[in-house]
Order: sequence, then C-alpha cells, then structure tokens
Amino acid sequence: MNLFADLLAATPGRAAPVATKAQSATTSTGPRIQKGRRGVEIKSAREIQVMRQASRIVATVLREIMEMAEPGLSTADLDRHAEERIRAMGATPSFKGYHGFPASICSSINNQVVHGIPSAKQVIKAGDLVKIDTGAYFEGYHGDSCVSICVGECSEDATRLSRVAQESLMQGLSKIKAGNTLLDIAGAVQDHVEAHGYSVVEDYTGHGVGRNLHEEPSVFNFRTDDLPNLKLRAGMTLAVEPILNAGSKNCRTLRDRWTVVTVDGSLSAQWEHTIVVTSDGCEILTDRDF
Repeated sequence: MNLFADLLAATPGRAAPVATKAQSATTSTGPRIQKGRRGVEIKSAREIQVMRQASRIVATVLREIMEMAEPGLSTADLDRHAEERIRAMGATPSFKGYHGFPASICSSINNQVVHGIPSAKQVIKAGDLVKIDTGAYFEGYHGDSCVSICVGECSEDATRLSRVAQESLMQGLSKIKAGNTLLDIAGAVQDHVEAHGYSVVEDYTGHGVGRNLHEEPSVFNFRTDDLPNLKLRAGMTLAVEPILNAGSKNCRTLRDRWTVVTVDGSLSAQWEHTIVVTSDGCEILTDRDF
C-alpha cells in the first residue's frame, strides 16, 4: 500500500536529513500516524528484531490467504480472515483506519491496480488475478507486503504478468546492499519489466517503513531525476513494491476515492516485500518461506 505523497502532504515541512524519535501509539481505529518523524531512519538491532516479528505476522497472513483464495469467496471474507489473524497474533492491522481506509487489506482484482476496498459484493471468480496487500503493526513497528494470486485456471496473460512482476521484485532486491543507490533498484526493476513488454506504474512507489507505515525514502521502480537518489545504508528498512500493467502505465482513481484502475482496462500485478538493508545485500523480513 502506498500513500507516501499523501502522508508527506499531510505533514508540515519536508523531511530533515536525520530522523527524530517519537512515542508510538495506537488509536481505536489503528496505528497513529507519527507526523513528528523526519528523514530516512537507520534502525537499531532491537528495532529490526521487532520488525521481523511484525513482518512475520504479515507473511503468515498472506500465506494463509494465498492458500484459501478460491472462487466463491468474497474479498470481505479475505479481509475478515486477515484482521482476525493479525489481532490473534498480537498485532493491529496497519491499514485499517489509515487515512480513513476502511479495511485490513487492499484487495485489487484484474484491472484494479491498488487500494481496492474489500466488499461482500466482490466475489472472486476462477481466472481472477487478485492482489492482496496488508500490513501489521506490532510493538510500535509495521511490516508491509503484497502478493498477486492467480485464482483457479488463469489466462496465460495473467499468469505471465504476475510472474514477471514477482521476478522484477526479486531483480530489484538483488541490487540492494549498502553503498548502492535507489536508482540501482529502479533500473533493475524497469529493465526486467520492459524486456517483457509491460509497463511500470509510476504513480505509486515503494517507501521506507518502520514506526510509520510510510516513511522516507520513496523507493521508485523506474529511472527518474525527479526523486532523491539516496545511497543505501545498512539498517534502512524499505518496502519495495513494483506494480506492472499489461498495457498503459497510466491509472485513474474511482469515485470511492481509493480504488485505482488501469485507464485502458488492462491487467495489473504487484508484489511487495519489507526488507532491511545489510552490508552485503538485504534480509527479506516478509519472506513467506519459513
């Protein structure tokens, strides 16, 4: 999930080079957005360990949803399961109440790109390409991850798009280590996507993650001079999330003010992991293989 631009817009003043600590808090509707925090944070060993726990909860929930998603279930059913499981594991859903978002997952199907709102009326069908994005807030820190699920017998187009999206994520992660830059990640993602004839969505990017669901920096998936190209440092925690469209990269937001769709009706796929930068690579905190 990425509302990074909205978060910055809601925060008086842009980020200073060094982040400041702030007291963690949870409201009745979810984790409080800590507007006093600034800059790119380097997490301590203790903070990273807590983020491992938050991210393991996310990975567990997504693994369960990948197994249970089938024709006839509604996206509200998946959302209910996610919230129950996140809370059962001692965490709070990161998304519910965040900027007013009403659910614990974003469920975006086929040409829906991001931020789809779960609904009992949205029933999953065989052949659907379902994106499930969720987060968990545990002991003051967030984990964030997204998967694309080909339900039942999917078309070759849907299966290939999802596969290339997942591959592009791993290509980006392969470039992460202390001393490399955000452009190293972006170039690897963009090259893999475009080599397969797809487009990278530029309206939404990855982001830093930690005490806030969205922190600096913006982790873009395309080459650009318009966003800061930071050098990576060990201890940075990032949510890397390539979003691919089968057709045009352009998107539009529906009247519910959340659901984003492709302008041309083409399929869209997304995969995301929360990672921590290390001296010689990265650790995938939301790894589902455990």
